[in-house]
Amino acid sequence: MSDDLDVLWVSSSPALQRFDKPLLQYLSQYMNVAQWEYRHGKDEAASIDEAVDLLAEFLSDFSYPLHLAGHGAGGAIALTFARRYPENVRSLTLLAVSSQPANTWHVHYYLQRQVFTMSREQVLATSVRHLFGEQPHNTTKKLMAVLDRDLDQSPLAHSLFKLTELPQGGVSLPMMVCGSKNDPIVNLPTLEGWLKVLKPEDYLWECPKGYHFFHYFYPQQVGGQMLSFWQPYHLNSIVNPQLISRNIV
Repeated sequence: MSDDLDVLWVSSSPALQRFDKPLLQYLSQYMNVAQWEYRHGKDEAASIDEAVDLLAEFLSDFSYPLHLAGHGAGGAIALTFARRYPENVRSLTLLAVSSQPANTWHVHYYLQRQVFTMSREQVLATSVRHLFGEQPHNTTKKLMAVLDRDLDQSPLAHSLFKLTELPQGGVSLPMMVCGSKNDPIVNLPTLEGWLKVLKPEDYLWECPKGYHFFHYFYPQQVGGQMLSFWQPYHLNSIVNPQLISRNIV
């Protein structure tokens, strides 16, 4: 196992991995970044506890703490891990993670299925608009297929019959929470719930736009904020002339 890894990005499902790539490619210019991906077998039940255990097994090979980061359900995995194993985490960066970490886009999908007489396909089409904004018809169909797969791959055991919750609160280590001003899933009131648990060294930042997957549409702007957050822990080792000033909500 490499001894020079700085950042571990936690991904919740193979279906959504593509939306993380632009940000990770940008960060890789300045930091040593790796991606960890949760997978479970077709005959195995998905579980966030299983995901955390698998992540702990992976990180057991490292003799030093890493910066953890993740988006949505991936962020919920990283958050749960950081609470259980704080000694293995240098800092935590959460993108589009609600102050109730289990309230991912999947919750909004199932709530619409419960409240409205809409088919799975109709709700998936609505979800694409909520998560990515208006898209051409062919792109919408492709994104619907991606979201359909993610519903089956997510470690959060939501269903039409039960919506799960996770413990709320912060962590003992430095934390950054990022959102988007036009994200209808993790919106400003949802983000402001984090203010109750933020420590002096923590940050809450909003991307001006980009919907739920703002890190896909604006990887340089989001990456600049993340690098700025990590800078104090690496002295002058991060050289990024395009660092953006922090906005603290």
